[in-house]
Amino acid sequence: MSRPDGSPIDASPAPDLVSLGWREWVALPALGIGAIKAKLDSGARSSSLHVEGIETFREGGVLRVRFLVRVRRRSQRRVACAATVQDRRHVTDSGGHRSERWFIATQIEIAGRRIDMEMNLTDRGAMLFPLLLGRSTIGGHFRIDPALSYTCPRPTRAPFGPSPPLPA
Repeated sequence: MSRPDGSPIDASPAPDLVSLGWREWVALPALGIGAIKAKLDSGARSSSLHVEGIETFREGGVLRVRFLVRVRRRSQRRVACAATVQDRRHVTDSGGHRSERWFIATQIEIAGRRIDMEMNLTDRGAMLFPLLLGRSTIGGHFRIDPALSYTCPRPTRAPFGPSPPLPA
């Protein structure tokens, strides 16, 4: 293969990129989530987390959000989380529906690496996976092999630290 100017294109994958499957177990340590299933989607630009009961509040003059995360689809157990708001932007989902969503910055732990990431908070209750990892999180760190699934060891179920309590 070559570029329009005739120079060759190196199509070989970067050697330092870890291959992941189309779905993986990950951790969100800053949110106190020790293990959650994620779908890796190179077609999605941003990453999305399923949340319930989202509300905003100010702490020290900083806009923050608090919300609940159900880490297992069939479980009633929820983790109370809070994070600083990075932005509020419009996102178009795979069905072409446009909505305004809160974005937060956090870290993800996957394949033994901790990576800074940005994700939006939304209702993914109808989806099989509570977390969708888009190309802005995956790109430059991993490559996806759609023939693979759950290539990484499952993180511990115990949270990394105390979750921020939700007010009564």
